Amino acid sequence: MIPPAFLSAIAEGGDRIALRFPGSAAVTYCELDDRMTRFAARIGNERKKLIAIEAYSSDMAIVAYLSALRAGHAVAMLPPGAPDVLADFEARFSPDLVFRRDGERWRLTQTGGGSSHPGLHDDLALVLMTSGSSGKPRAVRLSAANLTANANSIAEYLTLQPGDCACCILPLHYSYGLSVLNSHMRAGATVCLPDVSVRDPAFLSMLEEAGCTNFAGVPYSYELLEKAGFRKRRFSNLRLMTVAGGRMCPDLVRKYNRHMGANGGAFFAMYGQTEATARIAYVPPDRLEGNEDRIGVAIPDGELSLLDESGRPIPASGAEGQLVYTGPNVMMGYGETREDLARGHELSRLKTGDLAMRDENGLYRISGRISRFSKIAGIRTGHDFLEAALAAKGIKAAVVGDDRFIQVFFRGDFDSDHVCRLLVEASGLTATHFRVCRMRELPRLSSGKVDYAALRQNVEADTSSETVRSVEEAFAQVFYPRRVTGRDSFITLGGDSLRFVELSLELDRLMAAVPQGWENMPVDALSAGLGKTSTRKPMMRSVGIDILLRTLAILLVVVHHETLWPIPGGSSVMMLLVGYSLARFQSQALFAGRWEALVHPLLQVLVPYFAVVAAYALAWGEIPWASVTLTGNFGYADPVRHTMIPYLYWFVEAYVQTIAVVAAPFFLPRFRRWARTYPFEAGLVFLAFGVLARFAIPPLIDIGNRQIFTLPWVFHGAMFGWCAAFADTALKRAILLSIGALVIGYLGFVESVWIGTAIKYATLFTALAALLFVPRIRLPKRLAALVLTISAASFPIYLFHRLVPEVLMLPIVGHLPPALSQILSIAGGIAIGLLMRSVQQGSLRFLSARSKNFTSLQEDRSSYGEKLEFQR
Repeated sequence: MIPPAFLSAIAEGGDRIALRFPGSAAVTYCELDDRMTRFAARIGNERKKLIAIEAYSSDMAIVAYLSALRAGHAVAMLPPGAPDVLADFEARFSPDLVFRRDGERWRLTQTGGGSSHPGLHDDLALVLMTSGSSGKPRAVRLSAANLTANANSIAEYLTLQPGDCACCILPLHYSYGLSVLNSHMRAGATVCLPDVSVRDPAFLSMLEEAGCTNFAGVPYSYELLEKAGFRKRRFSNLRLMTVAGGRMCPDLVRKYNRHMGANGGAFFAMYGQTEATARIAYVPPDRLEGNEDRIGVAIPDGELSLLDESGRPIPASGAEGQLVYTGPNVMMGYGETREDLARGHELSRLKTGDLAMRDENGLYRISGRISRFSKIAGIRTGHDFLEAALAAKGIKAAVVGDDRFIQVFFRGDFDSDHVCRLLVEASGLTATHFRVCRMRELPRLSSGKVDYAALRQNVEADTSSETVRSVEEAFAQVFYPRRVTGRDSFITLGGDSLRFVELSLELDRLMAAVPQGWENMPVDALSAGLGKTSTRKPMMRSVGIDILLRTLAILLVVVHHETLWPIPGGSSVMMLLVGYSLARFQSQALFAGRWEALVHPLLQVLVPYFAVVAAYALAWGEIPWASVTLTGNFGYADPVRHTMIPYLYWFVEAYVQTIAVVAAPFFLPRFRRWARTYPFEAGLVFLAFGVLARFAIPPLIDIGNRQIFTLPWVFHGAMFGWCAAFADTALKRAILLSIGALVIGYLGFVESVWIGTAIKYATLFTALAALLFVPRIRLPKRLAALVLTISAASFPIYLFHRLVPEVLMLPIVGHLPPALSQILSIAGGIAIGLLMRSVQQGSLRFLSARSKNFTSLQEDRSSYGEKLEFQR
């Protein structure tokens, strides 16, 4: 059990900083060494163990990882916060110990089996999970020698020194991120693990303040840096930047290479695979200009070569073949079960599966993939594997596809749904990723082989479909015209409450169960996670309480307006949800000063609102300026005089005014930083301001009953919602509920003189308590679908429900019994809102499809141009 050699540098680091966490105390090499010794004592060394670690970017996970390696154990670094992945790993590989975070604490637990577990190979040091050709995760077995060789090679060609400080934004269960840690530990350098993402405007300041000399990122990281204006700033310590993890646009490579060169630094474009302990090739910075599309040369102590289809070496330049890597960092092999971890070294070279060409200067360029597979939602699924899975069930099929969807052609009298279920079970994808077509005969070549080229020519994506087919299409439709990538999440795209309900409805239609917290998950991860859910629909569905409250609130509004029953609490609950949604979906934009993220939620409300204003202006022949300026709720205008549209629309004006008031202090950087650290306390400040305004302003400016539509009258309700979104502890929830009981209780039962007011504030307090203590509720699936549908249409219902009794039913309303008239008004108001939402969604689907077709055409033209250039 010889540990990786690079760990010896830790004991020699002394008082130099090993780990830096901005905003927290740094960890010196001496402290790291001491903590590693103490953790090693906890796990023991009487026999070699497999230790699974939740790979958070924290000092606890890093100490556990390094100390387990130094003690001679094998470590499995697993994605953090992914209980399904951990459960699957435990079932297949039976780790002896699991080190995971439980809330704010870390727990080391022993799993069943103990010494009865199958033994581990002496050389095994690290287990990382990667997708196999079947799409099912496989374990990559790496030895201590692999880790040492990789760390040494990287440190050598990057010329890492003890004075370096690497900014590591990459996850530690990812081989690239782990290689940054290993190579810098080997050099006795510092690793900085920031607490802000590259998207955060504070990131660039952190990069400078932390004294980072090195930055490691994937191509998407550099796209984000471009948006943040990285190249417009100077970083006094930054001497090198690296990129790996996929193809980066050559133009972007050129920009960063020139930028670093102009500032006395270096830019490294690299290539690697987990199977080679992260690194295979790099382009020396002095050869990168003009070679931005190359992966370069092998890393120190490694060798690259090409093989033709017969497995013979290709010595000539300009010829395409499979890229093969040989070096001391090539993995021991794959593993599927615990027993596989006892196997030794099975590979002397790595066939990468990539097609490549070597130019006359000895630099390699990736030209394609040798295997037939699709990579959808991060899952690599082999077409041959799917054909074999269907053949095992007696179904002759041919599979083609790309990274958008998989098209399956089959023969026979099998039911298409049955074929689709078999594909879902075999691949782990969802049914939305497959298109299944029955054929009388599969087309064949003269040799008798299936003519896949003919099948691919027959595949046409039906982009004009009435419904979305996948998570990706759902996001693209809801966020149209903004481009959505697999790395985006609902929050990072600037989602708002209306889009949240729309996507909840689409995801609920696509899936058996939508995971809690999906709004924070990247599209790729969400697609992959949904792909693993059962194809059997459950009888009950979990619905967010805010969605249920939105549905109940709009129903209360419609019923109150159509019947004048004393149940006016709907609008108060809607204001509560304004603040709750603002905190939940736009607070990060406010904290970061990204004002553009507030524009789309406002436009979603204002565009249809101004359409209504325009309609009234045309009907009256006058412009209702108070409504145009969004000040009709101030009480100085009157619908009778056509200076504003009906009071019904006060809510839109109050909504916009609330956004403006809340956003104002965030223009102060100091307030942004404070609110970002203490969002609940910031909410209490807003709430105090709202309560003060509620009691102080109405007596000063008497506008009669119209004051109930003004911002001072309702702002505190929205701020209760903000605080509820950030009340993440029992103490905060108790504080907020107590404040609510005092303020809302006084307004509803002391100040009020009408029973409707008491009902209104009782409804508001009940909704606040539900937000605090009942985050989700289970409903029968049909009822849940109805709730989601009405919630998604809540704003169109609000805007247009009065058209039914005041316009559409006007010719017959006098001839109907009052009760029937009210029932028809309520049903019609809800129906017209649902109809308007359907029209809106149909328009978005059409525009999204047109945009997608245009993008595909442009990409096809670009690809064709590249092919012509290559032929020249």
